[in-house]
Amino acid sequence: MKPGPESLPRPVKLAYALPAFAMAVVGIPVYIYIPKFYTDVMGLDIAVVGAGLLGLRLFDAVTDPVMGMLSDRTVTPFGRRRPYIAIGATILCLAIACLFNPPQLGEAWTTAWFFIWLALVFLSWTLAVVPYEALGPELTFDYHERTVLFGYRDGFLIAGTMVAAIVPVIIRTALRSTDTSFTDHTVFFIMSLVYIPLILVCCGICVVRVRENPTTAAPEPFHLKESLAPLLDNKPFGILVVAFAFSAIAAQMPATLILFYVEHVLESNRAELFLLLYFVSGVVFLPAWVRLARRIGKKAAWMASMAINTGAFFYVFWLGPGDEGVYGALVFVSGIGFGAGLALPSALTADVIDFDESLTGKRREGQYIGVFSVAKKMAGATGAGLGLWALGFFGYEAGQPQGPEAVFALRTLYALVPCLLSIVALAVAGFYPLSQKHHQEIMAQRPSP
Repeated sequence: MKPGPESLPRPVKLAYALPAFAMAVVGIPVYIYIPKFYTDVMGLDIAVVGAGLLGLRLFDAVTDPVMGMLSDRTVTPFGRRRPYIAIGATILCLAIACLFNPPQLGEAWTTAWFFIWLALVFLSWTLAVVPYEALGPELTFDYHERTVLFGYRDGFLIAGTMVAAIVPVIIRTALRSTDTSFTDHTVFFIMSLVYIPLILVCCGICVVRVRENPTTAAPEPFHLKESLAPLLDNKPFGILVVAFAFSAIAAQMPATLILFYVEHVLESNRAELFLLLYFVSGVVFLPAWVRLARRIGKKAAWMASMAINTGAFFYVFWLGPGDEGVYGALVFVSGIGFGAGLALPSALTADVIDFDESLTGKRREGQYIGVFSVAKKMAGATGAGLGLWALGFFGYEAGQPQGPEAVFALRTLYALVPCLLSIVALAVAGFYPLSQKHHQEIMAQRPSP
């Protein structure tokens, strides 16, 4: 494959997008199903689970930038990124197998089991995903082709998220028709049997089919502080990271709390159906966002997607028992902007990397993706960890009817707080300075590959 083509062949785009589909099956269980499984089924304290999700993510503040710099400096016959994708995906499968299938232990040992295997999930995720995401910006340097490429990738991510949301429903329905005594342990065991080969196959196709651009520059010395300093001085990148972090917290908090909200506020058992509705909306409207970004720019389209999501979700705060129909409609409308919130920040990050090259003369995709990944993961962990911790603080008791204080806290954490965070994200994103015109000027100065 020619280095940095303006237009990528569709098979290459599809091969690059496949790991996103497989990796999505990790995000949904870890942040949505696993916390409720380990609290309500395995008996762990909800505040401990929340603190664990948040605390383990603090290590990513070190591991993600380090992984990015390592992949930038790695020289192998197979490229800089692909060996890490293959190794990380393999270790991730082992960690999923153990996290999804805890043995029957006491509370202390179950807590240790949860922390150990969750930590390995996060570490192997970093090992695979940071190099994988760093691979994308170097596949093409065209302003709009990048939006298309990340549209493929994040469209597959949403599709994988949809699969992850509906698989537990399918498994439970199938088990009920044959065995009325099945347990949640059985459901998670079957999920691991489905997800592990999926991850291996999808990542394997990407590793084999997508060729990396040749790198002739000698690896630089590894100095964490000196390597990160220019990134932190990059104003467009700083604005993008801060805006994305607030929007990601706003997205992750309701994602983590939806099972609790639907059960205890709406008094419904259709949480998976609402999740699926949200993701279907995101997939259906993602191509429209890609086209809109071509017309009005990536920044404007991203801000419009956040405004739609926030405007619809604000009304969820006032819902209660019996409001499933209204809730479903609001979920669908808020999901319209979901795909844009994934694809457009990724495309903007790729442009920021070009801006950095214009200043330094160096291509540092791994370092930028590593730092961006820290923001993404910390935002996710903050949304999940603080949401669960706060819910426990206000009196949530697993497996019990919830009191008025816990229900009010749940409504606030699920709807009101995320909307306020999204408004902050919108305000910060308005200061992002790079446009298509600026990017064209940057690329005009870049030596031809």
